[in-house]
This record gives sequence, C-alpha cells and structure tokens, in this order.
Amino acid sequence: MALTAEAGQDVALNRTTQAYSELRSMIISGHYPPDSRLTESDLTSQLGVSRGTIRSVLARLAQDGYVTAEINRGARTRSFSIEEAAEILESREVLESALAAKAAERATDDDIAAMTATCEGMWAQQIPGGREEYNKLNREFHKQVQAAARQAMLTKFVESLLYPLVVRQYRDVDRPHPRPQSVREHEAILAAIATRNPEAAAAAMRHHLSSARRALQLQPGTPAGGSSTDPELPTGSSVY
Repeated sequence: MALTAEAGQDVALNRTTQAYSELRSMIISGHYPPDSRLTESDLTSQLGVSRGTIRSVLARLAQDGYVTAEINRGARTRSFSIEEAAEILESREVLESALAAKAAERATDDDIAAMTATCEGMWAQQIPGGREEYNKLNREFHKQVQAAARQAMLTKFVESLLYPLVVRQYRDVDRPHPRPQSVREHEAILAAIATRNPEAAAAAMRHHLSSARRALQLQPGTPAGGSSTDPELPTGSSVY
C-alpha cells in the first residue's frame, strides 16, 4: 500500500530527527574532533540517509551551534576560541548555580539520597583507570541537581550550552585519574541542598564551576584538543 503524502512527510521527518540525534551524539562524544570536515558523501553512507536529509541535518546542527558552514569549505565541527569557551563556562556557572539554589528549596529525601549515593560512588573511582566511570557519575550528579530543582526552563538553557564540545577541545587526555577535590566540591553542593540552604548551594556550585572558566581565561595559548592545567576540565570526556 502506497504511503499518503502526509505519512511520507512523517517518515522523512522521523529520519531527519534520528539522523540529527545520531550525528549530534557523535560530535558530542568526540567521534569528530574540533574543526573536522563533514562531507555529505561520508555522512550519507554512515547514517544511511539521503543527501537531502544530510543537508537538513547539517543546517539544523549549524543553527544549534554544533557545526559551522562556510562557502567553499563546507561543514565543519565547531571549535572555540578561549574567549568563546570562557563565555560558555561563565553561562553554565550562572545557570547551574541558580538550579542548585532551586534544588535546595525543592529536593525530596529521595533526591538527596540519590545524590549521596552518587558522591559515594565518585569516591570509589578515585583510582587509576577509574576516570570513565567517575565521569559518568559526575554527569549524573549534575543531572540529579537539575532534576531536584524542578525548573524546566533553566534546565533547558543549561542543556542548550555547548559545554561538552568545550571540554572535548580543551581536555587533558593524559590525566590518569580524577582529582579528589572535585568530589569534595560535589559534597559541598550536596550538603547545602540537604540543609535547605539555597544561598550556600548556589555558592558551592559557583565555586565548583568557576575554576574552569578562570583557568581558560589565563591560558590564551592552549591549543585546540590540547592539554589544560585547569582542575575541572582534565577529567577527560566528562562534561562536568
């Protein structure tokens, strides 16, 4: 049975949405390094969609800031100057501090128990080779704070930031294990939320995130994809 025009449009839209999600995830995960050229022919084969779909996907990714498109250069994955990266980090600092304050007002006992378990797990990964699992728990903690805040608009703004790409570009791939101070900073955020202290929660989150922004501003010569001495960014693939 032939598809109706409306059904055909829905199928095309679903394919475009799926291809967008797949390519976006590949960019965030580091499959494509900063400033990598994205060719339509390679992407059509890799994602199994038409060139028209790829063009739509690349246009949306460019609109969302994940790729850049230039005449005679095609599409490339986004790279950031120190100034651009610092602005993203500063924005995240403001937004997540506000979310931590809201979490202190709205977190349930279950929310606090979940964050406590995550911090305990982060301590267990303070070993050589524990970075990957630590990074997952690190991200999970920040997601738990966002969920506890129950503030959909602020969470949407945080998720729209390109912080994962900044970390991918400026990470230190040689650090063997996470830094212990990071867990203590998460525990300070948790303590403020558990004691229902919004001001302290915001301050603890701001302290936790501000070191990354300051370090980038102090290192204008850091190469793309290179090493940074910042205490937060060197946690490899972690976006937190």
